[in-house]
Amino acid sequence: MPSFDVVSRTELTEVDNAIQGAIREIETRYDFKGSHCTIDRSEETVVLHADDDMKLRQMQELLRGYLARRKVAVGAFDFQKAEVASGNTLRQNVLIKQGIERELAQKIVKTIKEGKLKVQVAIQGAELRVSGKKRDDLQEALALIRRQGFEQPLQYINFRD
Repeated sequence: MPSFDVVSRTELTEVDNAIQGAIREIETRYDFKGSHCTIDRSEETVVLHADDDMKLRQMQELLRGYLARRKVAVGAFDFQKAEVASGNTLRQNVLIKQGIERELAQKIVKTIKEGKLKVQVAIQGAELRVSGKKRDDLQEALALIRRQGFEQPLQYINFRD
């Protein structure tokens, strides 16, 4: 029975490369001279430290630009609200979304069921498995999911006949 998986994964090595590029630019830019602005990543969280709001916004734009250059979807990042840290600086946490959350998975299942396609969708933890009798049905389901334009980037893997 043909099937494929719908997943949402972010390559953390590419995120690290983008962060290193942004740090190099921060260290060389004139408007960041003498400031204590840093970007750190631990597990699935990126932490931005900046002296003021303007520098924090500049760092966000730099990070987004370097992520785009490394072909990492910016939709996989959840920029939290900036908070005041010690020494009158700002700190902002950026969460990296890995896997499909339950609500999004249910939206995808509902979309496929409303399309009245002859496929079955199973939620398997943080990913979905779509299976059907014909390869054409699976391709229709894939096209339907892509047309919906969900905010979180999705990948389609393990297409089997």
